[in-house]
Amino acid sequence: MSLHDDAAFVLKSYEHQEELRQLYLDHLAAHPDGMWKACEAGHVTASALVVESERGRVLLTLHKKLGMWLQMGGHCEPDDATLADAALREATEESGIRGLTLLPGGPVRLDRHAIPAPCHWHLDVQYAALAPAGAVEEISDESLDLRWFAYDEVADVADESVVRLLERTRAAL
Repeated sequence: MSLHDDAAFVLKSYEHQEELRQLYLDHLAAHPDGMWKACEAGHVTASALVVESERGRVLLTLHKKLGMWLQMGGHCEPDDATLADAALREATEESGIRGLTLLPGGPVRLDRHAIPAPCHWHLDVQYAALAPAGAVEEISDESLDLRWFAYDEVADVADESVVRLLERTRAAL
């Protein structure tokens, strides 16, 4: 998988998104293994905010290691043909919801955040995933909890990165 091969990777510039995009490309040019968890200098990850737009809510996971409410997401795997595939796989695995579809138009935003050693950075490519009507979530081994939050509740439970992802997702809906 290559970031360059993901056709949906062309983004509009929001909140320094173009600078982050270039940082991602520079990282991959300097680190041939930059897509994979083994790259200790940092690696690309893929995530998706699961949305039920008709009901005005999002599904967040209480991350087992971090103890924070976050969108679904994680590391790319060799079987993922694109970043979109990785984001959809992670969202499906972590939410237990079958039939998720990614919001058309490619990634919603990029986010770079520090993580504990041995790796230093996640270069996260963030998508939005639409839940089908009547979706039923099922907690995975990677979560302490799963919970639906109304749009206006997210800022009270999640960090700024999730709030910005929700803002961009709502603008794209």
